[in-house]
Amino acid sequence: MARLADRVPPHVYFLVSAVFHYLGPALAVLLFARVDVLGVAWLRIATAAAVLAVWRRPWRLWQRLDRPTRWLLAGWAAVLAVMNSVFYLAIDRLPLGTVAAIEFLPVIVLAAIAARTRRNLAALIAAVAGVYLLTDVRLVAEPLGIAFAVANAALFALYIVLGHRVARSRQVSGVDGLALSMSIAAAIALPIGIGQAAPAFLDPIALAAAAGVGVCSSVIPYVSDQLAMARLSRATYSLMVSLLPATATVIGLIVLTQIPTAREIIGVVLVVTGVALHQERPAEPEPKHTACVLAPGENHSSRAAGGRPSRLARGR
Repeated sequence: MARLADRVPPHVYFLVSAVFHYLGPALAVLLFARVDVLGVAWLRIATAAAVLAVWRRPWRLWQRLDRPTRWLLAGWAAVLAVMNSVFYLAIDRLPLGTVAAIEFLPVIVLAAIAARTRRNLAALIAAVAGVYLLTDVRLVAEPLGIAFAVANAALFALYIVLGHRVARSRQVSGVDGLALSMSIAAAIALPIGIGQAAPAFLDPIALAAAAGVGVCSSVIPYVSDQLAMARLSRATYSLMVSLLPATATVIGLIVLTQIPTAREIIGVVLVVTGVALHQERPAEPEPKHTACVLAPGENHSSRAAGGRPSRLARGR
């Protein structure tokens, strides 16, 4: 699996994440008719935690981690729990493309820090202009929705920063770190979500749909994020995130029939142009550790001792 993961360009992992990042929530919006918003959010987190726990069995790694790594994973877990909850509260009140555009705004700061060339600055300007056109701010009609979207945006930027640290960690592989953090996130979100999620346990269709949302929203995109972050610099990844409003607009059109305006279509074109213009900085020396998908329970030290490490080494 490690060799296969190495052969796939990191941008492919990002595109997979970009599609599923909003495909799952679009399906969740349809589920809101059966289960309340925070209930769907908790079921999403719990399903992802269960799937990753069965796959990676992360509890076996906790005792091996040092204190800073444990705090890193616990902090990331708290971000995942709150971010997913406020994100669902936002998309319950605003169009998916609007929430995605607002979600991108703090992330642009991360990309701006690395805009060291005229070409990258032009890419950044095009991406920001595109997101501006995509943003359909409704401060009068939905102030609470905007507030939730802004909170989600700040947490999403923090998700990228912490997720990138996990992807580069020497203590644990990115996917195992995700599995640990998702399990903790399910426990953190339990008090605020279990009450609204309870009716789903008596509705097999709703429960199956919620499980599908969890896989589409958290397992596939977050694992793809870690594989992408392992080889993309944080600044490059942050600029590529500007594709998300465009992705959300397309998915909103297909799944939720949220038809974009001419202005929004121009915004999508500008965002894609910005990503196409961006140029990666020269590659940094490859770290000695790996962020590839290791066997369940295997850590970096055991891989280094037992064989040649994978080239997969850097991620969202």
